[in-house]
Amino acid sequence: MKKFLFIAFILILSGVNAFALPFVKKETTEIYTQAEQYQEVTQQANVLYAENNINQAKDLLLSIPENQRTAQNWLLIGNILQDQGKSDEAVFMYKKAVSVNDEYYKAYYNLGNIYLSENKPNMAAEQYSKVVKLNPDYAYGHYNLACAYIKLGKYSKAKFELYNAIDLKSSEPDFYYNLIYILKKQNKEKEAKKYIEIYNKLTGENV
Repeated sequence: MKKFLFIAFILILSGVNAFALPFVKKETTEIYTQAEQYQEVTQQANVLYAENNINQAKDLLLSIPENQRTAQNWLLIGNILQDQGKSDEAVFMYKKAVSVNDEYYKAYYNLGNIYLSENKPNMAAEQYSKVVKLNPDYAYGHYNLACAYIKLGKYSKAKFELYNAIDLKSSEPDFYYNLIYILKKQNKEKEAKKYIEIYNKLTGENV
């Protein structure tokens, strides 16, 4: 059995996302209404980001006064900085996003992704816990929370989150792969075998 995998998906605001990430009404509610002229700038920046013109997108977003930036604006600036390998600056932007809207789960999710990639599973778990509380139907929030728990050796908690993830999205092989890893760690070979069969059907592989 090879080592467990984790996938830290970065949320993209452009709408071009292979995983069709779910949206909830509360995430679009900002503390204030952005001025009309800056809404147009935001839309242009989103299009540029989707076209991978990240420097132009960042310049447009930074042209919006800070007191007019939405949580979405701060998040996209953070995504651009993370794309450029500037994780510390990205963290700052994600924190600015939640200061504008403390229910904006995408920012917590991206913070968790950075902390998990930096091998800070306690901090990652804290962020992912906020994600699943705000959006309990977000399968990848449960999955990445499970990955953080695996790194912490909290296998029972990780297993619980993986079951939640599978209930929400039963076609994702990585969910089963990590669940199999945990069950084997817990010497539950019979239960693991059931999920190995599902994993093999989904991937056409044998583990």
